[in-house]
Amino acid sequence: MGRKRKSREEQTEATPASSSKQPKTNEGEEASSQSQSNQPRNNFEPYPASKVYRLIEPGPVLLVSTGSLADSTHNLMTIGFHMVMQHESPPLIGISLGPWDASFATLKKQRECVLAVPSVEMAGVVVDIGNCSADDDEVAEAGGKWQRFGLEALPAAKVKAPLVGGGDIIANIECVIEDTKMVSKYSMWVLKPVKAWINPNKKPGEGGKMFHHRGDGTFVVDGEILDLKDRMVKWQEYQD
Repeated sequence: MGRKRKSREEQTEATPASSSKQPKTNEGEEASSQSQSNQPRNNFEPYPASKVYRLIEPGPVLLVSTGSLADSTHNLMTIGFHMVMQHESPPLIGISLGPWDASFATLKKQRECVLAVPSVEMAGVVVDIGNCSADDDEVAEAGGKWQRFGLEALPAAKVKAPLVGGGDIIANIECVIEDTKMVSKYSMWVLKPVKAWINPNKKPGEGGKMFHHRGDGTFVVDGEILDLKDRMVKWQEYQD
């Protein structure tokens, strides 16, 4: 038989008082160390680590289309957290979409979606789409986000979710789920593009300007293009 575990009171009585003492913190040294850590480094000054996402926000704001156009269960949401995870064999895209989003359950069930890239002319509408949920009463009364914001749903080629139509959409990317290992811990879905569409009148750099969320309610719009293809000697296979 195993030994009986001592109660908390018994452990306390059996432990010498001296062993329970913790070394005193030298408040002066701690304050000095904290002060030194906040000292500027040449031309750099401290920045809150909790807000570093504002410094490295990835790509443009996107719209995520889920559900099925055929049975009118299609929904739409806005995301700003995403990234390219692999260039080829196959290309992979990671998006952050959690259970707090109404689209989460649909994406989990159907395992496919469409990523739409809106141009800056749609910035206000895209933000408004992100400010409401399909579960909101006013959205439901309007017949869904598509109807409320007057957006056109077009049939996709390889997935059930619709493409986002309209002259201010730069592109649509039809995707299927490639990997869900990081969903439970990080709400990160790995998607594999299976079909893509481009608006010839809104190609990036040729009339189409994407906008990027800075993480604090402000946005940056695409500007001047810097062409350094001649210097990218190690990455020529990714150039047109």
